[in-house]
Amino acid sequence: MGNWIERNRGFVLVTLINLTVVGGLFLWMQRPAPAPIEVVPPQPTPSPTLQPPATPLPLRVHVTGAVLHPDVYWLRPGSIVKDAIGAAGGAADDADLVRINLAQELHDQERLYVPRVGESDAPPPVTGGEPTPPIGELAPSHKININTATAAELDTLPGIGPAFAQRIIDYRDANGPFQSIEEIILVSGIGNATYDKIKDLITLGD
Repeated sequence: MGNWIERNRGFVLVTLINLTVVGGLFLWMQRPAPAPIEVVPPQPTPSPTLQPPATPLPLRVHVTGAVLHPDVYWLRPGSIVKDAIGAAGGAADDADLVRINLAQELHDQERLYVPRVGESDAPPPVTGGEPTPPIGELAPSHKININTATAAELDTLPGIGPAFAQRIIDYRDANGPFQSIEEIILVSGIGNATYDKIKDLITLGD
């Protein structure tokens, strides 16, 4: 046996090498396959649903009466009567500030009238805009005579701006004095909604 191995050493060596290679290949093929690599896409970022708070718009307030510079002024939200008077250059020397509430908060498109000392028929200090002051709080002496009122006086009524005030005067000049307060709805642009706002604030006089 030993002689045979000695004579066939090369054959035996090649056979052992082949067996080793074949065995290694067999063991490699039998090993468990690695788990596949799974690529997970990133989760989408949810879009924010909350909107940033809206920035309050400035107030447009018409300041007139006993102030140094009557005009329309842009004021910050939350402004009060005192702020509006300051924007108009301050009160005139004959302003009667005791008759108005300097701490009253203003709203957009309101009209602030600063009365003068001794003025007996001054309109309400603050009119128009939103919200409109309750009509029941106005004294009867504050009613506007639509047959004799000037454009400035008519402009103090809720919902009546300079354009409508002039239309009332034009209608009055063309058709004569109003015969009833309801007749004011015949003026172009003044409907029932506006009439409901001013019906307790207007009069035909005595």
